[in-house]
Amino acid sequence: MAQPAERFVTGLVLAAGGSRRLGEPKQLLPYGSGTLLGHTLDTARASGFDQLIVALGGGSAEVRRRVDLQGTDLVENPNYGEGCSSSIAAGLSALDPRADLLVLMLGDQPGVTPATVRALIGGSGAGTMLAVCRYDDGRGHPLAFGRRLFAELGELDGDKAVWKLMDRLAEQVVEVRVPGSIPADVDTREDYEAILAAAGSSP
Repeated sequence: MAQPAERFVTGLVLAAGGSRRLGEPKQLLPYGSGTLLGHTLDTARASGFDQLIVALGGGSAEVRRRVDLQGTDLVENPNYGEGCSSSIAAGLSALDPRADLLVLMLGDQPGVTPATVRALIGGSGAGTMLAVCRYDDGRGHPLAFGRRLFAELGELDGDKAVWKLMDRLAEQVVEVRVPGSIPADVDTREDYEAILAAAGSSP
């Protein structure tokens, strides 16, 4: 794909949430001409990954029926109720052994663009352990992890563990400047309506 031959970059889309607060699978919410998850996967496909992994969990059967998952390596996370760390661990089980960099993307954050992902990859040099997007109003997803952190990633626990890891490795975190505000993600109906309004759409 778009990456130099000496560097293999894997994208991991976290799309296993049970959507408890929303009350329906947020992966399947209408967005653009398709679904919220479909939009994220289109972004991921346009970002130049050498491998694209998708972690599914809540609503998995329906997601498989209604979302185009072509070209992805699917993993099931039966422990999706235990937070994002469980989906990261599930995704790592499908990681290509050639991978040098792992980019985490949220399946419910449609404001992230291919340009943002490519900037993050470009700003993650060969020795980078952890890179984060630095938006105008703070740090946000997507995040990138170097090979040296893969084993530790697989041992994380809970929903905010990657951010705790970032705090612990503060001196080694690379910030990649990205214009604009941190893209919103969808946890509630209000979040979804706000994202649609920002995109000029309606529920």
